[in-house]
Amino acid sequence: MLESPAWRLALLLALAYLLTLLPGPGLFVHLKPFWLGLLVIWLALEQPARGTLGVAFLAGLGADLLLATWFGEHALRLLVICFIVRRFRSRLRFFPMWQQSLAVGALLLNDRVVIVMLRSFVAPVLPEWTFWLPALSGMVLWPLLFLVMDDVGRRLRSRPGM
Repeated sequence: MLESPAWRLALLLALAYLLTLLPGPGLFVHLKPFWLGLLVIWLALEQPARGTLGVAFLAGLGADLLLATWFGEHALRLLVICFIVRRFRSRLRFFPMWQQSLAVGALLLNDRVVIVMLRSFVAPVLPEWTFWLPALSGMVLWPLLFLVMDDVGRRLRSRPGM
C-alpha cells in the first residue's frame, strides 16, 4: 500500500507540511525555507507526471488551510513556481548542481516577490531584510535535499517487485 506513488506523494506532502509547522528559535524562524516550494520544484523536475500544476495548486490550498493564510495565497505561489519549473525543465535538469541551486534560489526569490505583490494589494508592504532569508536558505539546502530525494527515489525504484 505504501509502495504506490500516490501514497509516497502524500507522505512527502505531509512531511513538507510538518517541516513548515515546526517552530524555531530566534533568527532560525526567518531562515526556514519554503519546504512546499522545494518539494514542488523537485517534483516538477524529477517526476513531472506527479509534479503537475494541479498537485501544486492542491498542496497550496492545503497549506492555506493549515497555516490560516489568505485562501489561495500558497496555491498561487506554488502554481507560479511549478509553471516556471515545468516551462524550463529541460534546461534546469541538466544544469550542474551549483547552477541548479542558483536557479532554485531565483525561483524562491521570485516567490518572495509574489508574496510582496499579493500583500501590497491590501496595504503598502515594506518587508524587513529577514523576509528574504528563506530564499537563501532554500538555495543552500537544495543540493542536500535533491541528493536525499534522488537517493530515496532510486532505492524505492530498485526494490524487487517495483
